Amino acid sequence: MSNHVGASASSNQKMQSLDSVSDQFRSALSVEANKPDFKDFPVLSSHASHHPTRPTTSGNTTSSSSSSGSSISVSGKPSPLADSKKYDLGLDGRRSYSGEIVLGPNDPIPGAMDSKSSKPGHRRSGSVPLIYAGGSFSPSFTTGSGSGSSSSASSPITNILPAGNICPSGKIGKTVMMSRSAVRTDTLGSGTGNYGHGNIVRGGTSVASSGKPIEVASCNGVDPAVRRAMLSIDSEEVKSVGNEQYRKGNFTEALKLYDRAIALCPDNAACRSNRAAALTGLRRFGEAVKECEEALLLDPAFGRAHQRLASLLISLGQVENARKHLLLASPRPDPVEFRKLQTVERHLDMCAEARKVRDWKSVLKESDAAITEGANASSLVMASKAEAHLRIHQLEEADFVMSNAFKLENLSSQPPNTKFFGMLSNSYLYVVNAQVDMAQGRFENAVTAAQKARQIDTINMEIYTVLNNTRAVSRARALGNELFNSGKFAEAHLAYGEGLKYDSANPVLYCNRAACWSKLVQWEKAIEDCNKALSIQANYTKALLRRAASYTELERWSEAVADYEALRKQLPGDIEVAEALFHAQVALKTSRGEEVSNMKFGGEVEEIMGFEHFQQAISLPGVSVVYFMVALNHNCNKITPFVDTLCKRFPSVNFLKVDVSAIPMVAKVENVRTFPTFKIYKSGTKVKEMICPSHQVLEYSIRQYSS
Repeated sequence: MSNHVGASASSNQKMQSLDSVSDQFRSALSVEANKPDFKDFPVLSSHASHHPTRPTTSGNTTSSSSSSGSSISVSGKPSPLADSKKYDLGLDGRRSYSGEIVLGPNDPIPGAMDSKSSKPGHRRSGSVPLIYAGGSFSPSFTTGSGSGSSSSASSPITNILPAGNICPSGKIGKTVMMSRSAVRTDTLGSGTGNYGHGNIVRGGTSVASSGKPIEVASCNGVDPAVRRAMLSIDSEEVKSVGNEQYRKGNFTEALKLYDRAIALCPDNAACRSNRAAALTGLRRFGEAVKECEEALLLDPAFGRAHQRLASLLISLGQVENARKHLLLASPRPDPVEFRKLQTVERHLDMCAEARKVRDWKSVLKESDAAITEGANASSLVMASKAEAHLRIHQLEEADFVMSNAFKLENLSSQPPNTKFFGMLSNSYLYVVNAQVDMAQGRFENAVTAAQKARQIDTINMEIYTVLNNTRAVSRARALGNELFNSGKFAEAHLAYGEGLKYDSANPVLYCNRAACWSKLVQWEKAIEDCNKALSIQANYTKALLRRAASYTELERWSEAVADYEALRKQLPGDIEVAEALFHAQVALKTSRGEEVSNMKFGGEVEEIMGFEHFQQAISLPGVSVVYFMVALNHNCNKITPFVDTLCKRFPSVNFLKVDVSAIPMVAKVENVRTFPTFKIYKSGTKVKEMICPSHQVLEYSIRQYSS
C-alpha cells in the first residue's frame, strides 16, 4: 500500500513538473496546449469526402458536441448558409451562386488535416497542432468539427520560427536556433482519389472537377495575385482573379484559376461559363461548348451562358442550334450576334445550293465567305472549302485546308443528329478527307476515312458510293503496281485504266499508266497520260520527269528543255536533272546550228589567269558566276567552301574565281573594291552584282538566273 502511495506521490510530482512546462509553453503561444507532442511528421490528408449540397444540420442536431467548438471560416467569420447566394458581375454579368464553401457539422473544414498521433474526438476547438518544418515544429491554428476531425486554415511554414518551438529532441528552441526551410506549397483536394474535398494535399497538386490536376507549384514566377488565388479557398476570390487574367488575355492562367474555383465550388454556373470563355480564347471550342452546357445544367435560365454558347455554335457552323440559344439569351438576343448568325446561314445555304449543281467555284466562294463572316472554327465548312479546291484541281490547297480542318478541336462537339449537306455529323468530313487522300496517292488512308464516314452514317448513298469507289481505286492501283514490278507492263496499264473508271481525275493512276507506256515504248501515249496528270496536279514531279524523258526520246528538245528547267526549280540539288537539262540544251543548240564547243557541265571552280581569259570566260553561252576574292581575306575564306558546294549543286553554271591579289587589273577594270564580290553574267552580259552576300542570297540569285 505504501509503495502505491509513494508511487502516486512521485507521479504527482512529475505531473506538476510537466504542468509547469506546459504552463510555460501555453503562456508563450497564448492558446490552449492540450494536445500530444509530435515526434515525427504529423500531417496526413483527410479521407473524408466533401458534399457541397449537404445541409448545415444533421437530423435535429444544430451544434457540435461539448468537446469541440462551432465551425468557423478562415477569415474568422461564420460560414455561410447552404442556400446563400451572391450576384456574379465578373465575366458574365449575370447572377450565379456565390461559390462559397458550405460547412455542416459532419463536413471537414477546407484545409483539414488528420494527425497520425491524434485520435477522433481528442482535438478541442482552438487547439494548435505543431507542424514539423525544417527541424522544428510551428503552430497551425485549427478548428474542430463535430466528428472530431481537425482542419487547418492554412499550413504556414515560416523561415524564422517564434521562440519556444519544440525541436525533435523535445527541447525548447530559440529563434536563432531554428533552421530555415523552404516554403511548402499545399493545395486543396477536390474530393477525388484518396483525398477529401477541401483537404490539404502535400506537393502542390489539386484536382479540378474535370479530373485533371491543377499544378499550384507552377504559379512560381507569375503574378503574385494569381499565386495567392491558387492557394485560396474562397472560390469568389479565385474566380475574380481569373476574370482579371482573362481580360488581360492570359487565357491559360485564367483557365487554371477557373479550374481551381470549380474544384472549390462545383455548382457555380458562372465559373463554368467563364471557363468556357477561357477555353474559347485557347481555341478549344469543343470543350468550351461542353462547359457552357454544364453551366446551363446548373442554371437553365443563365442568359449569359446561352449567349456564349450561341456564339460558339455560330463559329462551329451550327446555325440552327445557335438560334435556339440566342433566343434564350436574356434579356434579349445580342443584335450583333444575330446578324452574324443570319449572314453565316445565308452563305451556308448558297454553298449547299452550289454543291448540288457542282458549281465548285461558287462553293469555294461561299464557304470562304461563311468562314470570314463567323464560322471560322467549323471543320465541316473547312471541309467544303477543301472539296471545292479538290474539284477545281487545286490539290495542294485542298490538302492544306483539310489538314487545318482536322486540327480544330471540335470534332466531338457535333450533335449526332446534325446533318451537313445531307450527311450525318462528321461523316462529311471523312468523305472529303477520303477523296483528298486518294488524289494524293494515300490510298489506304482514303479507304480508312471512307469507312469511318460509313460507320457514322450507314444509310447515305453518297457515302456508300465514295466508299465503293475508294476501295475499287485502291485495289486497281495495288494490282497495277504488282504487275508493273513483275514486268507485265501491258497488264499493268490495263489495271490502272480500270481504276480510272472509278476516279477519272486521279493523277497518280495517269502517271503510273504513263510509266507503263514508256516501258512499252509508246512515247506519245506516255506524254498524253502525263499531260492529263499535270492538268490535275500542275507541279506533279514524277509526271514532269516522265514527260521530259518522253520528249527526249522523241527528240523534241524545246519541250524537253522546258520540262527540265521546271524540274530544276523543284529539285535544285538533283544532279541527274541538271545533267539531263545540260544535254537537252546542247542538243537544242546543235539542232539550231549554234556553237556548243565551249559548253561544259560540272567540274570545279575555274580560276582566271588573266584579263583576256576573263573576257573569254564570261562570253560563253549560258550563265557564269564570277567570284572576286583575296586569298588572305577572312570573309573570303569563310564563303569559299560554299562556292565549291554551289558549283556541284548547279553543274550547268560556269563558276569563275578571280584572285585580285594575283591579277589586280581585272578588279580595276570591273571596279571591284570590296571582297568578296560576286557578278553574274548571262552570255557575256552582266545581270547581277552582289557585295558580301549571305549564303541564302547568293544561292537564290544563282538559281534565279540559271533557270
